[in-house]
Amino acid sequence: MKIAKKNELFTKPGTTIVNKTGAWRVYYPIVDHEICIGCGTCDRVCPEGVCFKTDQKNSKGLTFYDRDLDFCKGCGLCAKECPVKAISMHFEEK
Repeated sequence: MKIAKKNELFTKPGTTIVNKTGAWRVYYPIVDHEICIGCGTCDRVCPEGVCFKTDQKNSKGLTFYDRDLDFCKGCGLCAKECPVKAISMHFEEK
């Protein structure tokens, strides 16, 4: 009897780092760049790592964060944890 090696039994799980979200997301985040203070909380709490700091500055001279909707699952953690409420969740029309 042959005993299988671990890499023969398990494959690498799919993540949104490799696979786009698809059409099943119900809500998506919108970042108000004028309110964003660039603290990075959204980036730290996002389970998929879709938040990123831009090189752009808002009218207050602060660099702000944005998100990559191709990989966002719409969980809303970024909006819930944003200390200045710069992120709001919106229903995705299909």
